[in-house]
Amino acid sequence: MSAGTLVEATTGKVEIRNLRITYRTTSGAGLALDDTDLDLEPGSFVSLIGPSGCGKSSLLNALGGFITPSGGSIHVDGKLVKQPTPEVGVIFQQYALFPWFTAMGNIVFALKRFGLAEAELRDRAMEALREVGLAQHAKKYPGQLSGGMKQRVAVARTLASQPRVLLMDEPFGALDAQTRLSMHELLLRVWERHRITVLFVTHDVDEALLLSDLVHVMSAAPGRIIRTIEVPTPRPRSVNDVDVDVLSRRTEILHCLKH
Repeated sequence: MSAGTLVEATTGKVEIRNLRITYRTTSGAGLALDDTDLDLEPGSFVSLIGPSGCGKSSLLNALGGFITPSGGSIHVDGKLVKQPTPEVGVIFQQYALFPWFTAMGNIVFALKRFGLAEAELRDRAMEALREVGLAQHAKKYPGQLSGGMKQRVAVARTLASQPRVLLMDEPFGALDAQTRLSMHELLLRVWERHRITVLFVTHDVDEALLLSDLVHVMSAAPGRIIRTIEVPTPRPRSVNDVDVDVLSRRTEILHCLKH
């Protein structure tokens, strides 16, 4: 599916204004994220990249409603984010699956907060597993699944909640190279089908350029966005599609990260 055939998204607009995030240490307060503005258009795929400790994960946690900023505001589709909400789904590097539930059971458990009938719970869970290619593994427990399969269950669990915004904090960092590439392909298929707004945190420049419409480069702590780079390469993309534009953007990002 090419970019020109994608269905236009109408929800999932994110507006972040003057966001500041502080943290407490034994020696006092520190500043994780300096005054930061960020807009995510509905259905866009945006990456954040920067050195360790620059506030990328803090920004995601604030957008997910898990931490309270010390200043500024976050709105999703015009609604102020004050706490976790089903409209914003989160996928971390750690799968956070319950080992005593099957793949299906993990998804059903996550959906129980919506008060759905049992039949609809199972239908939505199975549909999500089918979308990530795990329908035949629905009755397996996490201990019976590979790392890539566990992350697919985590993706399915989030998809089943039908979020408008998807936050991903280095979700494929623990996977081997081949599995990581297959997860890239899966993620892009899901994104193209649902047009969820994605904010993707990564340390990997090539990963950001492969997946994203925009790449925001952050400074060392206290973090702030110092460069925004558009990725014009048409979709579908491949890791083998290395042209002058990609190389120049890669060089630009690496230069920003070094200074």
